[in-house]
Amino acid sequence: MIMIREIIRPFIAWLLLSIGMWKLAHKMDWKKKWMAWVPGLRYLGLADDLEMHADGINCAILEILYYMTSFLPVSSDNRRLFTAFTLLVVVIGVALYVYRIRIFLRLLHVFDLKKPWLVLWLLADWIAIGILGFSDKYQPRENISVFAGMDAGFEPMHFSAINDLMNEKTPSQTGLSVLLQERTVGLLGKKKYLLKDIAMDIPNGSMVLLLGGSGAGKTTLINAIIGYEPAKAEIRLNGKDVYKQYDSMKYQIGFVTQKNLMRGDDTVRNTITDSAKLRIPLQKKKAERKERIDEVLETLGLSPVDRGLVSKMSGGQLRRIAIGMELVSDPALFVLDEPDSGLDGVIARELFTKLREIADSGKIVIVITHTPDRVIDLFDKVIVLAKDSGRVGRLAFYGSPAEARKFFGRDTMEEIVRSVNRKEEGGEGLADEFIEKYALREAAGQNAGQTQIKDSAETAEAGAGAEAAEGSAETAEAGEDSEEKAETEDDRTAVTGTAETTGSKGEEEVSPDEI
Repeated sequence: MIMIREIIRPFIAWLLLSIGMWKLAHKMDWKKKWMAWVPGLRYLGLADDLEMHADGINCAILEILYYMTSFLPVSSDNRRLFTAFTLLVVVIGVALYVYRIRIFLRLLHVFDLKKPWLVLWLLADWIAIGILGFSDKYQPRENISVFAGMDAGFEPMHFSAINDLMNEKTPSQTGLSVLLQERTVGLLGKKKYLLKDIAMDIPNGSMVLLLGGSGAGKTTLINAIIGYEPAKAEIRLNGKDVYKQYDSMKYQIGFVTQKNLMRGDDTVRNTITDSAKLRIPLQKKKAERKERIDEVLETLGLSPVDRGLVSKMSGGQLRRIAIGMELVSDPALFVLDEPDSGLDGVIARELFTKLREIADSGKIVIVITHTPDRVIDLFDKVIVLAKDSGRVGRLAFYGSPAEARKFFGRDTMEEIVRSVNRKEEGGEGLADEFIEKYALREAAGQNAGQTQIKDSAETAEAGAGAEAAEGSAETAEAGEDSEEKAETEDDRTAVTGTAETTGSKGEEEVSPDEI
């Protein structure tokens, strides 16, 4: 009886899943529908239809191995062999489910379903497949690229100009230098790119606007720069490596999040003071800490309300308090994520004017905002991130606002963002064009700079050679003059000597006796 149950249960599971797969194969119009009935091949057939042939092959191989190892008789008397064999079965089973999950997630994308369906599939795959196969309510989407969703970020676009630029780029020793090769995450055994090939140097005293559409990688780039989520990159702040010297550099970086993280029943001064205790190194004296707190309150215009409760402050004042909590450590780099969120134009303008003053004090201020045009005149530089065709965040532009308008041929920052956004996101879909255009421009500028340096060196060398030749000529001329002078003196000596000799002879001929 027990033997019959052991046979019937797997048979029923196979039958139900096969029927569901068969109906799904008809709905999706598989080329080889018979594969729905064969264990080890059914997911291969599904993967082929979803343009995931490699994953389907791996899944088929692992499923065959799993069934083979599951039914091999292994005695439990030999504990080492039994443990090793059991571990092998577990590893194969886990790998098999990873590939199955990837295929099923792609299937959900095609049917435009949410990921909670994955829970149902993990509990009983035949139920999830059966519902999709039999129900007329669920239909696969037509005229849509399957690759566009699930493979987003797995295959970044190749731009030869960018590769050359990244290889030749050297970090600056002043200001903020960013040389980011890639920022990736692991997703079901595959490498997913979030950002790739971003290089720029931001001088001290700059106020920089960070632009990009949704999902372009703005927050990811900020997290990489401040060391919160390190990337494969070299980030230097005034010559110091942020990653390698993070324990000391973290005090030089301030980051203001979108939300105001503070206690409402505390005073403004106490809020800044508590932040100072956390952010200012313990080596600082109490008097120095208090002086810094007073300076921050004065800079942000909070001194008149420093005794008031945080809960009684306006929206603009709350944002300034949040800025003060980070500014109190006197960071060299100051990053703000949508500091003007929820503020009207007048209050936002006042807030950004304060940020401009902070930048003018020699700090680097980087700001993410969705309403840039109302304060664009306060910024020195603009960073534009865009997703390439592989949906990987890339650098589409870095320069002044005036240069950005000319580069993109647009009058406003919002129009610039719209130009690089994908068409399905309401944009113009020109990201690849501008990414490559910017890379070519930077490469040309870098080559021109190298040529100028080379020309300067050659000019200097030629100048040195000319000076040396002129010096040699002057030396030779001086030598000739010396020789001529020496000859003249010799002639004079000879003439004088002859005269003296003649005179002496005359004296000898006329003697006193003869007189």
